[in-house]
Amino acid sequence: MEQLLDQFLHYLIVEKGLSKNTIEAYSHGLSRFLNHLRGKGIQKIREVSKFDVRGFLLALKKKNLSSKTIVRNLVAIRTFFRFLIQEGILESNPVENLESPKVAKTLPEILTLQEIEQILEQPNLQTPLGVRDRAMLEMLYATGMRVSELTHLPTHQVNLEGGYVLLYGKGSKERIVPLGSEAMKRVSLYLKTARGILAKGKESPSLFINRSGKGMSRQGVWKNLKDYGRRAGLRKRITPHLLRHSFASHLLERGADLRSVQMMLGHSDISTTQIYTHVTGERLKKIHQRYHPRG
Repeated sequence: MEQLLDQFLHYLIVEKGLSKNTIEAYSHGLSRFLNHLRGKGIQKIREVSKFDVRGFLLALKKKNLSSKTIVRNLVAIRTFFRFLIQEGILESNPVENLESPKVAKTLPEILTLQEIEQILEQPNLQTPLGVRDRAMLEMLYATGMRVSELTHLPTHQVNLEGGYVLLYGKGSKERIVPLGSEAMKRVSLYLKTARGILAKGKESPSLFINRSGKGMSRQGVWKNLKDYGRRAGLRKRITPHLLRHSFASHLLERGADLRSVQMMLGHSDISTTQIYTHVTGERLKKIHQRYHPRG
């Protein structure tokens, strides 16, 4: 079964072009599933029934894992069995008609415009790291890009003259996102001043580099953003994804159409983007209740 899992992961990397994070999630979930099967004395993939899969999902539930995590594991198992049928290894799919657990939709938390401003004002612009961080924060909020897209972003994919950035999202899907004047100004300042100082003569394709001249890590971006949120006196858990949520919600609040926001976020399915319409709807309700004379 381990050999089949290796073949499947190779297929996801080479043929499907999925991101490293997605591959790791599939690998983790399926390894957990195969260990569960071995614990039940099942050695061959042909012996697996839908009852075995149900038993695995029940075991996850008993570990108090969230419905979202359980569904993610089921998606990995479904995709794995479809691959096995496609390759002629199996003739029938034991999970084809298995229902997914219902996941309660939780509305993403967002930052207000004032809170965004408070965070953006925190970096010390008298230092190269502060100039870099201000440019980085402006770019995250201006584009709504994922933190992995930011840390993998090479300098040549930023077009300051045209005012846009070229991004490769999940599945290496290409999209162009406008930068906005403030982000352009800050990135331009960073490139002209701070980046050369941080590089110390080293060559790096990454736009944002650390004090060693190497590309920023995801952990480095998270740590800095968390620190700036703390300095700003915000009680919310500040993450790069919170800036992404805020980017989408603020655009929709000000009249952007859903399809455009979907394209900028790089969502393959518009239903993923639609959750932000619920966020803006909830905020509008609160505003109405607060300010309307009959609220």
